[in-house]
Amino acid sequence: MITWMQKHKKYLIITIWISTIAFVGAGFVGWGQYNYNNKAGSVAQVGEIELTRGELQKSYSRLYAQYNEMFQGNFDEEKAKAFGLQRQALKQLTDQALLLNLVKSYDMSVNNVEILERLTKQEYFFEDGVFNKEIYKQVLSRNNLTMAEYEADLKKQLLITKILELMPVEVTKNEINILETVMKISDKINYKVLTDKEITVDSSDTAIKSFWETKKQDYMTDVVYQIQYIEQEDINLTYTDAKISSYYKDNKTHFKTLDGKILPLEKARERVIEELNEKATKDMALRNYISYKKNRLDANITLNSADISTTNNIFNSEILEKISKISVTTPYMKPVTMDKKYYTIKLVKTVPSKVKDFKDAKDEVFPLYLAEMKKEKLLALANSSYKTFKGVDSDFITVTDSDKLDKLNSEDSREFLEKLFTTQKKESFIVLNSGKVVLYKIVEQKLLSTVEKMDNSSIENLKTNIFNDALIKNLDSKYNTEILVEGL
Repeated sequence: MITWMQKHKKYLIITIWISTIAFVGAGFVGWGQYNYNNKAGSVAQVGEIELTRGELQKSYSRLYAQYNEMFQGNFDEEKAKAFGLQRQALKQLTDQALLLNLVKSYDMSVNNVEILERLTKQEYFFEDGVFNKEIYKQVLSRNNLTMAEYEADLKKQLLITKILELMPVEVTKNEINILETVMKISDKINYKVLTDKEITVDSSDTAIKSFWETKKQDYMTDVVYQIQYIEQEDINLTYTDAKISSYYKDNKTHFKTLDGKILPLEKARERVIEELNEKATKDMALRNYISYKKNRLDANITLNSADISTTNNIFNSEILEKISKISVTTPYMKPVTMDKKYYTIKLVKTVPSKVKDFKDAKDEVFPLYLAEMKKEKLLALANSSYKTFKGVDSDFITVTDSDKLDKLNSEDSREFLEKLFTTQKKESFIVLNSGKVVLYKIVEQKLLSTVEKMDNSSIENLKTNIFNDALIKNLDSKYNTEILVEGL
């Protein structure tokens, strides 16, 4: 168990306070975006904390990236549904929100200096060993994030870290002794591995449709927003020295080093020109917005049309959320920026979400149906055979002897032993994350005289996880969680 934890501690340690930061660090490029099929806005309310669909999308995408890394690039939507990634993503967000409610109750805060200090230590924004603001912008842009979004998530991470630091976990000598005693326990078992090859599943349309009928609210079409928009390209002008000097003088506090010192004009010149161009671009976008609203748009300006939704979005999730909040009675949206361009958007029509026909939903339903039926039948087989099965005998094994179970690979073996040595049952079965089921009987037990000394950090990780789990359960009873979207 402890060996397995040491190897996989980054996945074992509760990830509720690993927000978009981990999502960017994993190099997210848009894998596995889940179709939430609902109008952008709130998906849940946890105490005083509102959870948005955009946050749920990020949580899902980050989890998808983590699993894809674990599966060495062989993770897909079918596996995501089988693993219940949507539920995992929502659970991480609600757990985080429970902690943020606790933060609010203590009136804790984080200042800009703390955020800047943490931000400038994140190596994926480094160039030549130091933080680089341009790389920071580029990385966020590639991940469809704004600086405001990222820094808001960083603030949450810091707040949660602060609240947890008020409750430090320490390891006592007695706890070390108890766990070392557990490590001395050695079992000889008879075991058999069941896989989905042992069963058959009815794959007829009748069976799949019957399953779909119970879950069809989970298979909705996207809300589609039919829009027109103006694209304002980045403006690059030539400015006189006087103009540059005047703008610098009026706005010199914009141009600082990382340690807060104002840059002299000669070192800030390029940034001054960049700001002047940004201002000119924004001003032009605002003028076009006003003309568009008054139906006086210049005939030379191109009006583009698009149908956008969660799964077909030419913008980012932040812009989609803003579009979802306008209506055909007040259809114009002030210019928004993305990738150094401004977009002025008019909503023409909203096509509501509806339940997909079985024919359209079948390809999505089938992987989940197959996974659930296999799991259900495998559990039924395990329940009916664990008292009478005939398997193979192992040598005497401890919780760390994953290499001694020939019928399981190393990953499954580690997980099996972790669960075996925490159960009270002499004969039963254990379900593994891989979907396999292991039937077992403990044939004989003995206590070893010596074991390898335990690493204090491993014990601390174990105790921290137990404490975190108990804390979340306690907060869950204190703060009400309301799911606002059917099917989540």
